[in-house]
Amino acid sequence: EVQLQASGGGLVQAGGSLRLSCRASGLVFDDYAIAWYRQAPGREREGVAAISGDGSTHYTDAVKGRFTISRDNARNTVYLQMSSLIPEDTAVYYCAAGPDGAFTTALARGLKPFFDNWGQGTLVTVSS
Repeated sequence: EVQLQASGGGLVQAGGSLRLSCRASGLVFDDYAIAWYRQAPGREREGVAAISGDGSTHYTDAVKGRFTISRDNARNTVYLQMSSLIPEDTAVYYCAAGPDGAFTTALARGLKPFFDNWGQGTLVTVSS
């Protein structure tokens, strides 16, 4: 059973930084694409960033230049380094995983949610 554990959320002032972590188990980690999504109150879940098993990355326009997704395959962990945070980044952040061609599918769908495996979410609050 694939399990994803997201952590690292918290309260930060605008302009600050946070690093989220997503630790995975129950899968061959190198073969999986991992993506970060977020959902703000009253809004639909939206894709933030994705990384393939071999390290290719993709970002939604809203976070390009501010967020960096990376992975440590030895630790079965994907990170989302968030900098220059703005209040509009406030949301519950979720990580999701999919095997093989999930990264290509994610790009083709504009990062719309489709993954089968989801973590429990971690709350990020950016104060103005």
